Amino acid sequence: MSIRERLSGNEASAVAMRQINPDVVAAFPITPSTEIPQYFSTFVSNGQVDTEFVAVESEHSAMSACIGAESAGARAMTATSANGLSFMWEMLYIASGSRLPIVMSLVNRAVSGPLNIHNDHSDAMGVRDAGWIMLFSENNQEAYDNLIMAHQIAENKDVMLPLMVCQDGFITSHSIENIELIEDDKVKEFVGKYQPEHYLLNHAEPVAMGPMDLQSYLFEHKYQQAEAMRNAKKVILDVADRFEKMTGRKYGFFEEYRLDDAEIAIVCMNSTAGTAKAVVDELREQGVKAGLLKIRVYRPFPVEEVAQALSHLKAVAVLDKDDSVNAAGGPLFTDVTSAMYAKSDEHVPIVNYIYGIGGRDTTTKDISGVFMDLQEIAKTGNVENPFRYFGLRKGGK
Repeated sequence: MSIRERLSGNEASAVAMRQINPDVVAAFPITPSTEIPQYFSTFVSNGQVDTEFVAVESEHSAMSACIGAESAGARAMTATSANGLSFMWEMLYIASGSRLPIVMSLVNRAVSGPLNIHNDHSDAMGVRDAGWIMLFSENNQEAYDNLIMAHQIAENKDVMLPLMVCQDGFITSHSIENIELIEDDKVKEFVGKYQPEHYLLNHAEPVAMGPMDLQSYLFEHKYQQAEAMRNAKKVILDVADRFEKMTGRKYGFFEEYRLDDAEIAIVCMNSTAGTAKAVVDELREQGVKAGLLKIRVYRPFPVEEVAQALSHLKAVAVLDKDDSVNAAGGPLFTDVTSAMYAKSDEHVPIVNYIYGIGGRDTTTKDISGVFMDLQEIAKTGNVENPFRYFGLRKGGK
């Protein structure tokens, strides 16, 4: 029997952490993720968990403490945003290169500079090649559910990679929504106990751990990381299947919203999907065959599956809440077009839109405008400029 609650995305994430009851949580406050360790610290002080809570002096130290804890054989978690993630950058690679299944809640926020505390995806996209599994969450329920599933994915013996669960800063992190919580005992059973094969405090197997790896082995170890990321695809679906049996909530690599018979569609991530769904419904009432592909699993990127899902369309728009500043579109666009080129025999016209930078509002009118552009592209097959913006003041001034 699920528990009905009203929680913000941050509080839902903290509740998930309480139910998981990790051995160690190390964190340093940064807006808009501060509330997650703040809420969790009350669970520690109230005796609701037996977690060792480490209040460190920086985000670099937070990830360092998690690396030390996982190396010792403990289950470790943390939370951060934006500049805090940037400060962890060196340690993110050490965590993944050391094959340590740390779980982090990343509340997405613009990376400075200039200073901005509001939402875009520049923090997550800046570390997309760091070897972390990356799950994105449309709403508070998904942020909670993704965290419950996270350890079973990351700790699988065929994976052993760190994992971050992303949600949009302020848009979901601070907004209160109805949510269905799972009973504590069911979460405990689902998540299970962490039983690492190799760890520092195993007296039966003395080992040393460290990030030193020279010419003789680094290439092979990076290949093993890549193989683990490929293995994660099956594990993610297996864990989602178990989760559905427990809760009735179904998750895959992505959500196809009214996509089966669609002629035009948008691809996006996180909270923008909710706005896009409303527009899709409006357009359907007008007879427009619009659809949506909402990416949930960004790393590993589901190349074959995305290509197959989009191959029947007449035109596609990929929305990026981050600009790669490369004069060639955003990161999600790059991944989607790469998938379509490599894994689909169909040529589908694709256009990219950069939007929402620094928390700029994204409205149904904006999304409707994208679909209007797609209708024209579908008629003519002519994209002209594939690199576009919406919600930007005229002339970018």
